[in-house]
Amino acid sequence: MTSKFKIGIAGLSRGRSWVDVFESHSSRVEVVALCDIDEDKLKEVGEAFKLEDKHLYRKYDEFINDNFDIVAIATPIPFHTEHTVKALESGKHVLCEQTVAYTVAECEKVIDTVKKSGKSYMMAENYCYFHYIQQWKKMINEGRLGEIVYAEAEYIHNVEELLINGKTGERFWRNLRAPIWYSAHTIGPILYLTNDRIVRASGRHCGYHRWPDKIKEPGFLDMEVGIFETKNGIILKILRSQTAVHHHMVYYCLYGTKGSVENHRIRGQKGILTIENETGIDKQVQFGEKPELIQPGYETFSPPPPKIDKDKVGGQLIDSKLVDPNAPEDAYIVHGTSEYYLIKEFLDSIENKTKPPIDVIRSVEFTIPGIIAHESALKNGEWMEVPQYSW
Repeated sequence: MTSKFKIGIAGLSRGRSWVDVFESHSSRVEVVALCDIDEDKLKEVGEAFKLEDKHLYRKYDEFINDNFDIVAIATPIPFHTEHTVKALESGKHVLCEQTVAYTVAECEKVIDTVKKSGKSYMMAENYCYFHYIQQWKKMINEGRLGEIVYAEAEYIHNVEELLINGKTGERFWRNLRAPIWYSAHTIGPILYLTNDRIVRASGRHCGYHRWPDKIKEPGFLDMEVGIFETKNGIILKILRSQTAVHHHMVYYCLYGTKGSVENHRIRGQKGILTIENETGIDKQVQFGEKPELIQPGYETFSPPPPKIDKDKVGGQLIDSKLVDPNAPEDAYIVHGTSEYYLIKEFLDSIENKTKPPIDVIRSVEFTIPGIIAHESALKNGEWMEVPQYSW
């Protein structure tokens, strides 16, 4: 590459964090234009990038006609389709925050526009780039867990302050976002790990017990769960909430014919890896010092259960690190080193004229199952087909 990629960023609430992300790739990129409706944010981020006022825009249609190669879209999700389409039609590559859109029709419009434009589109699903997810990927590819048959993912994140202003009652845009629509942080890493896609979906929700007066605003649903069937026959369950009284948690668990792996539920703890004939029980496991206490309560049974060979089924504590210890010093940004590698692979794909790792088809495969699961939840869990797309 003889010159740097020129970047424009639209949406500076989340987009503000892209300052450090792109700075970590300063030898390859240069941020040259910004767009946001908030003048204060424009000024703040503009100063961080040392940009002249003429490259700070409040109107997207003016911003998108500035001279740059890639637009990073971090605007609210209801605007993703419009902003993506306009960017592609103006001849720019697109890196878009998750998810692609809120409807199947909008997702299809993005697919069609990418195909017509010939430009690259990648959804910035950074959770696929967590260091421990990358480690799991290598382990699964090596066959150490055997054939994956079942997986779970939970993303619990109370964002009630982003749904409603507690003092004025003003609604914010997420108030209409069903929890399971925001599915890429859960579905994405599982499909990435298993190299699979979802073909059928069923969903249920728990109603509006915490916010009983908000029954027309799906963002306030208590909890929403989706059950999915993949092309390869894996059953996947995801759980989502943005109102639960619970700590912020991202949890994954995969079960294979030879073993299983899961990360921690509480920050600071460790995950557990179990591989038949490979892992033994770690005596530091939280259930107690005695290895047999990993099956709590057995000592009280009468008659006692058969003795279990710990060399075959024992679990081992493992780290669930977000940071790659071998990454460059400036690679640690917001979510460990995930954004650093996400940007690197996107830029590599443009440079090499190849499809980005999470291209438009893959992005839609991470997005649409959540849309279908919510539709199913409104139909009492009816199983529904998930549309399939290809190049």
